[in-house]
Amino acid sequence: MATKPNGTTTKNPTTPNPNPTPKNQTYNPKSQTYNPNRIPYRPNYRHKHRGRGCNCRRCFCRCCCWTILMIIIILILVAIAGTIFYFLYRLQLPSFSISSLKISQFNLTTSPDDTTRLATKFNVTLSTKNKNKKVVYTYDPIALKAESTNQIELANGDFPRFISAPNNVTIIHSTLSIVSQVLDVDSISSLKSDMKRKSGMPMRILLDTKIVVKMDKLKTNKVGIRVTCDGINGPIPKGKNPSVASITTAKCKVDLRIKILRWTF
Repeated sequence: MATKPNGTTTKNPTTPNPNPTPKNQTYNPKSQTYNPNRIPYRPNYRHKHRGRGCNCRRCFCRCCCWTILMIIIILILVAIAGTIFYFLYRLQLPSFSISSLKISQFNLTTSPDDTTRLATKFNVTLSTKNKNKKVVYTYDPIALKAESTNQIELANGDFPRFISAPNNVTIIHSTLSIVSQVLDVDSISSLKSDMKRKSGMPMRILLDTKIVVKMDKLKTNKVGIRVTCDGINGPIPKGKNPSVASITTAKCKVDLRIKILRWTF
């Protein structure tokens, strides 16, 4: 404290600020001096994102586990129901056999423009038997086809729908034919090679249809079946008399055609 002559005391004056800040001046971060060693602030959200990711993964894993468990349960129930159904009805697939096959026409003709055409006519007789005692089969119209072992179509035809009662035998007679089918070079050479065989041309008969299975009051949806009869050798007819194919080694196999989405098994 300094004493004035009049006896009053005064405080030491404060040192003025050499760089006063104006009252209306706002803070601008860009006006600060750049410091290359300063690390900019970045908020850390890792713990939040990790928590959400873990929850999503847990939910996904739970959904997958429950889905797999439900599929397994459904398969087990279907297997149990199928077993009970089998022991109750002893369901057997229908059996097929070929009785006769006659070839009345088999001509390969080549036109002046080097186009080879096939014209054929077959008469085929098959039989199908329902071996079940309590099961009725209802058949849709059957599509029949004769083809070579190289899957060259030789003739085609159809047979109308019918009902096969328990322990019943149904005769299927149909005429298969092709009027004028154009063949490529590979098909021509393959057919000419088969026609020269002494035992006759090897071929097979295919049947495609759908059936409905009825058991007492139970009735299924339509199920596709394919019948393949192999082991047929047909000689080429000479003149107007039809030739009789050899069917001594012919066997017919029945396969279910189950369709799932776009795939058929």
